[in-house]
Amino acid sequence: MIKVHRIDASCRDDLRLPNDPFLMPGRMIVSLQDGIWEYREQLFPKPKSMVFPEEAYDLARIDAEGGAFGAYENGQCVGIAVYQKHYFAYLHLLDLKVSAAARGRGAGKALLEAGETFARELGYRGIFLEAQDDNLDACRFYVHCGFRIGGFNNRVYHGTSQEGKSDILFYYDFV
Repeated sequence: MIKVHRIDASCRDDLRLPNDPFLMPGRMIVSLQDGIWEYREQLFPKPKSMVFPEEAYDLARIDAEGGAFGAYENGQCVGIAVYQKHYFAYLHLLDLKVSAAARGRGAGKALLEAGETFARELGYRGIFLEAQDDNLDACRFYVHCGFRIGGFNNRVYHGTSQEGKSDILFYYDFV
């Protein structure tokens, strides 16, 4: 059973949860038609694998700018979510990760639910995040959890080692 609680000084080391590899079976291709975002999926001939670089999270900074939550199974941290206050009506989900061994067991959804409670307490109307278009499983997960596409950034990775990728902005409204 997954339990979620705020990460504080007593469990700050849980912010060091390693980034595990994940498969990228394809890309979400988005388009804006008459003011409505639509998407289709493009599967790769062969799924790719990726691991995000490790983060160096500082709990004091996270708390000053928002908050972090951990998902625990049998007392072991299996996932974290880092939320950042933002200047408009949506709380920013900066990072969500679940260990490979715990994926598919509800930790990600539980971390989003904790974020919703946190966002409501802060007076936000919803949550937003960015996901890479070629991280199809993550994009599918957010759509499954009720997030809607609200934007697309195809310039963010120009001139970087991630050239050719784009970010999809996802929004979840409470109302």
